[in-house]
Amino acid sequence: MARVATIPLQRTLSDAIMRSQEKLAVTQAQLSTGKKATTYADLGTETVRNLSAHSMLARQEAQSTVAKRVDTSLSLYQGSLEGIDTATSELRVDVLNAIGTGKADGLQEAVQSAFSQFRSALNLSEGGAPLFGGSQTVGDPFIPASLAEVAATDADAAFQDDGIKSSARIADGVDLTYGISASSAGKDLYAAFRTLAQAGPFGETPTEDQITALKTAMDQIDKGLTSTRSVNAENGRKQAQLETMTKRNDERALLLSGVIESNEDADLGQVAIDLAQQKAVLEASYSVFSQLSSLSLVNYIR
Repeated sequence: MARVATIPLQRTLSDAIMRSQEKLAVTQAQLSTGKKATTYADLGTETVRNLSAHSMLARQEAQSTVAKRVDTSLSLYQGSLEGIDTATSELRVDVLNAIGTGKADGLQEAVQSAFSQFRSALNLSEGGAPLFGGSQTVGDPFIPASLAEVAATDADAAFQDDGIKSSARIADGVDLTYGISASSAGKDLYAAFRTLAQAGPFGETPTEDQITALKTAMDQIDKGLTSTRSVNAENGRKQAQLETMTKRNDERALLLSGVIESNEDADLGQVAIDLAQQKAVLEASYSVFSQLSSLSLVNYIR
């Protein structure tokens, strides 16, 4: 005689409901986090690959941060050197006019203005440290504060930088050495300012000795401008190198991010579909379970 019982069937359906609930919980977690798995172990065979990608991406991001800081420093160097170039080039025109016309109206003011810009540029600070000071963190790399001090101070005493350059890792296996000392940027131009300071002050009509000094200063300005422009050109070459490496770093970081996303990030569209399906299955299971639980032989015994 066959035995009639609903308990085994209820247990089987209860187990199915638990599995459906677990699947629904996993899908809800994916929807809330946007990730396929909550731990690396859940990624299975892709775990090692993703850990490696995360490590490489972190290194790329660190190098990108360093590159941005270096780019800021190089831009400040460029701005300072171009400021010196502009101020000295304008002074060169004034000196040339004084030599050609024998009139020096406003020349003394032009010398003073150019010197002030020269000094300000060489003593520019970045983050509280002198930009042109090398490894020095305190004090101005360019000492004379006035034309009178320039006249009495030779170049070796005027510049107090140590000439040490910085080095930064901007890409895997690529170290960029950068930095400009005050002496390398302005020592040749300083000779012209010293000549002008010793010959001045200039009145409306320069003397013969002052004309001679102005001619000497012209040659020194030309030499100094060539030197400063050469330093600026080298700085520009490093800016171009940095820009190239930064672009490559960004492209590599984008690639690594894609690898990580493809293995870790959930397809939210598919997750939404799965969520709807699993919800429907669970609701159907609840309904069937409820119907089975209400069955009784008493209802059929008459």
